[in-house]
Amino acid sequence: MNTTSELNTPIVYRDTLPGARYWSLVIKRGFTLRLVDRDGRANVSTLLYNPTNPLERYNAPDTLKGQHTSKLTKGNMLYSDMGRVMMSIVDDSVGWHDTIGGITDDRMIRDKYGEHSYQEYGNDFYRSGRELFLIELEKWNLGQRDLVPNLNFFSKVHADADGGLRFDEDNSQPGDYIDLRAEMDTLVVLNTAPHPMDPAPSYRPGDVDLVIYRSEPVVPAYDYCVNFRPENARAYANTAIHNCQEAYS
Repeated sequence: MNTTSELNTPIVYRDTLPGARYWSLVIKRGFTLRLVDRDGRANVSTLLYNPTNPLERYNAPDTLKGQHTSKLTKGNMLYSDMGRVMMSIVDDSVGWHDTIGGITDDRMIRDKYGEHSYQEYGNDFYRSGRELFLIELEKWNLGQRDLVPNLNFFSKVHADADGGLRFDEDNSQPGDYIDLRAEMDTLVVLNTAPHPMDPAPSYRPGDVDLVIYRSEPVVPAYDYCVNFRPENARAYANTAIHNCQEAYS
């Protein structure tokens, strides 16, 4: 699968992350991270932190309240708990990304899929989203207290007529992608464990392509994300103050 055919800008990194694995990297301001669902089964649980002050991190309530939405797509921005924009969704072929479904824990995986330990199954053992997050966070001297409500890219959870939450199994198709432009240096921590509401009876988390490319220069007056909501423009202005003494990448 060619995941970069539509990109006309220098690519600085690319890799494939298998299902039920973890990954993290600081995405520098001026670069964009593209996530690609390789087989239509991906769920990418994601957390964001300020690498120089990890107490600042992605804030789900502010992101959703500020943009009057319960889902994310092109035009939406990901706010920190200090009123700044960490990343912007500058492109998206899916149209709906989950913000409320959370992650699996070890008990959920065991109850749903059965016991598959490393001792018995080697690298094919089953792992939960919580376990994968904690393993990756440890690399940055972060831990359980730093777990906050996460994003689930490529997954869709919606409310039915009776107010119950439903998982859409056909939300993302093979080759679908989302582009996340870093508005400030952002530590991105993600894992590819199954979504907790995924009804699939077998443990088959999907693979994801990762691509980092240089962003186009942002002109706030004409930028789609900045002008998507009035609240976005205010949050972006706060971010510009945060960045004003730094050299542009």
